[in-house]
Amino acid sequence: MSSKNFDLGGVIVATTLAFKEDPKAPGGLAVDYDKFAEHCDFLMRNGCRGVGPNGSLGEYSSLTDEERRKVVQVAVETVGDRGLVVAGVHGVGWHQAVQWAEYAKEDGADGVLLLPPTIYRANRGEVLEHYAKVNEVGLPIMMYNNPIDTKVDLVPDLVAELYELENVVAVKEFSTDVRRVLEIKERCGIDVIAGADDLLFESLVVGATGWFAGYPNAFPAEAVEIYTLVQEGRIEEARHLYSGLVPVFRWDSKTEFVQAIKLSMDIAGHSYGGATRPPRGPLSKAQHDQVVRDTRRALDFAASR
Repeated sequence: MSSKNFDLGGVIVATTLAFKEDPKAPGGLAVDYDKFAEHCDFLMRNGCRGVGPNGSLGEYSSLTDEERRKVVQVAVETVGDRGLVVAGVHGVGWHQAVQWAEYAKEDGADGVLLLPPTIYRANRGEVLEHYAKVNEVGLPIMMYNNPIDTKVDLVPDLVAELYELENVVAVKEFSTDVRRVLEIKERCGIDVIAGADDLLFESLVVGATGWFAGYPNAFPAEAVEIYTLVQEGRIEEARHLYSGLVPVFRWDSKTEFVQAIKLSMDIAGHSYGGATRPPRGPLSKAQHDQVVRDTRRALDFAASR
């Protein structure tokens, strides 16, 4: 059955994942499922549409298979009927992505987020096969275009061709080229979802219908407010709020985005960020200090309104 009427609008948060020290766990860090559940609940209580476990921000590639599956199960149980769970099902090949999509379906996820093949720079035919195979699982698919990391660019005409698959409903656009939003919409009826936090306002204004986001982990209420203001046509109010937050949002497009967002969460104090698993190491002192400054300025701005 086609998923074309599936709505991915709103703020869906690409969730971070909490760890706790454990010398027997990979990298000396075990997944803290209790803190992760608390964080998912915090996001839902602050008006987010849903959560997206096992994305890059959730450090999926550093997890064991058992951990990766349980993360989705915890998210589904915590969110319940309050919103959506869109599980990352990325894999080196379609055989892996299909397996993760099948697990997501069995465990109650509402949809999946899917990169092209990771690590391997797939050609057009291989990309088409990758999505066609996952399409057979039957869950709504949000494609994820991140040519910065995958070296595979889902260009607008390829997005339009992939949209012909019955369960492809949206594309998370992280090429950082805001012109893509209108060009994709001119070619097909797919929902374009803003993927880069520091292009959020611009993307929404020109027609993105949702935000699959990183920094709402630390600023969920403000993120939902920006999104709502744009949807209500209150563009100047949205621009003002966005302008006060975008300096810290820019960390979402840097290599150390996971470490930065987790640090911002700890500074904000509403939810736990903590350490990252290898290969991600700690921020340099200069980076740490800049994230602290940027986060505190954003918090002060939000509190002063």
